[in-house]
Amino acid sequence: MTIEEIHADMSAKAAEIEPLGKTLVFHLDDERLLIDGAGDRNLVSIATGQDVEAECTVAMSLETWGKLTRKEIKPFIAVASRKIKVKGDLSIAAKLKQLI
Repeated sequence: MTIEEIHADMSAKAAEIEPLGKTLVFHLDDERLLIDGAGDRNLVSIATGQDVEAECTVAMSLETWGKLTRKEIKPFIAVASRKIKVKGDLSIAAKLKQLI
């Protein structure tokens, strides 16, 4: 799955949920996606190559992202096994299930 495909999928899902109220950065290997939910809707952008600050950062491999989207691994198991690392505001990370 390319970052452009992930961006398109996440943009569609983020548009369907309430604004996060904060910013969230996904680190997917060397790729970066920023979700800015501070306004009246969630805006998703590709931020690869940028140094982006956010209230919550979620890091995982593209392989793990694929397993999550195919429902081959549950988010809780991925966090517990350290395949997903979360820094910052954990209340935002709790909403991730809606974006995957």
